[in-house]
Amino acid sequence: MLSHWSVREELSHANRLRRSYYELLRDELDQFIMDYGLLDSYNNFMERNIPYPFVEKRELKPRALLPDVEYECHNAFLVIFVEDTIPAIHKKYIRFFDVNRTTKTNLLRSKTLPMKKEFDRYHKYLDTAHFFDFLKTLLPVDYALLIQRDPSSQTRCRYSLSHFHVRIDWPIADGAEGLARSLRYISKDLYEKGDKYAEDIQKKFFEYYGLPVMVGGRRTAAIVAAQYLKRIPCITTVYAGSSESRAIIRISERGVNKSVLVRFNPKETQQIAEANQLGVRTFRNNYMVAKEDDHGVCIFQTTYFPTEQARPPEDGKLREMKPDLNWLTVGRQQIMPKPGVWKYPPLPINIIYSGS
Repeated sequence: MLSHWSVREELSHANRLRRSYYELLRDELDQFIMDYGLLDSYNNFMERNIPYPFVEKRELKPRALLPDVEYECHNAFLVIFVEDTIPAIHKKYIRFFDVNRTTKTNLLRSKTLPMKKEFDRYHKYLDTAHFFDFLKTLLPVDYALLIQRDPSSQTRCRYSLSHFHVRIDWPIADGAEGLARSLRYISKDLYEKGDKYAEDIQKKFFEYYGLPVMVGGRRTAAIVAAQYLKRIPCITTVYAGSSESRAIIRISERGVNKSVLVRFNPKETQQIAEANQLGVRTFRNNYMVAKEDDHGVCIFQTTYFPTEQARPPEDGKLREMKPDLNWLTVGRQQIMPKPGVWKYPPLPINIIYSGS
């Protein structure tokens, strides 16, 4: 089955340049989101003298059940970053209108935003010095922020945070139906094989994106948006920060990954440094984002890969879904360098299935 987006070799030179620029901006956005979603959240707990609720490794396994606790100190957000511009025809389900465009009038009208009257409309562009300050102000707003290519910039490709308070109003059932059709579990309709089969498909829709069944809020909106945006022939990236899972979820053309904070004791720190031919001090300086007693805190990221059941069949024929089979498997597991570190790469590590 063909992707909804074109690979680099299929693009014009102009669109190759746009793809490169988008990916460069996305790398910067990744760093900022990591900082805001994890490190700022950690500091929120520390400022209130509340122990940080570190994620247990079992919570990172596919099909894991999560504790049903909302942590007020943990930053929650939803950001949609689109390589091109979303056509107006999609406003029926991705709710971006003039009333929630990031204009000075709209922002000052919003009672929940600490906006200053000297707000500069150019701050909404990703290539400006104050963009991330502007983004940080808007991230706590309900629903999603939309970053897309500015269609009015004719001479160069430019991206802006075009809309805030963007609701995702596409039904979950429609998202599950589209996914099941692309994977050839149904031919047309979600209920063509009965109510039980349709219910199982909707459960698998959540599993496909690495979530427990029917989680609420921004995470559900994130996976519905990611599935809906497959209708647009470009790559998209959806970021969701969850105060329940204490994780950043990132969904892109590369799949699904989750980033969380983990702790390592001195022995583990020594082992990780030696395994990667690093000095302990180098590891601490470039990978540890905080220290708790004798433990170091690091950012851990896992990337999930779809199993055969979650990929279109090679023969393209209809098939029966087997709910007991996993749709995701753990792929890469990495310790990430601190946001802002340039020289050092992610370090491979096995945490989720380790015995300790």
